[in-house]
Amino acid sequence: MSAGLEDLLLFHLRVVGLPEPVRELAFARPRRWRFDLSWPQYLVAAEAEGATWIQGRHTSGAGFAADTVKYNTAAVLGWAVLRFTRNQIESGLAAETVRQMLVARGWKNGE
Repeated sequence: MSAGLEDLLLFHLRVVGLPEPVRELAFARPRRWRFDLSWPQYLVAAEAEGATWIQGRHTSGAGFAADTVKYNTAAVLGWAVLRFTRNQIESGLAAETVRQMLVARGWKNGE
């Protein structure tokens, strides 16, 4: 994941007034998996998926397979993991989707 893309997502989340996420939260120890951004109190995570159109790590066969294990494990543990491309982040769709998920998980605007 590109730190620049994660920073852009964080900027959009702040602009729309969402609660501050935890960056690089490790979960499922002893695995070394981390979420780009997360809200542990709501079990919501956001992943900024870079290089989706140029055969980056997440779109290679091995990378995609490894991601399925990570995201399925997160789901078993109760996490809702939202994954976003650059276009979804830039358009504001990512921030709106995170807002909707946080509300669905109990966040009240202004909390």
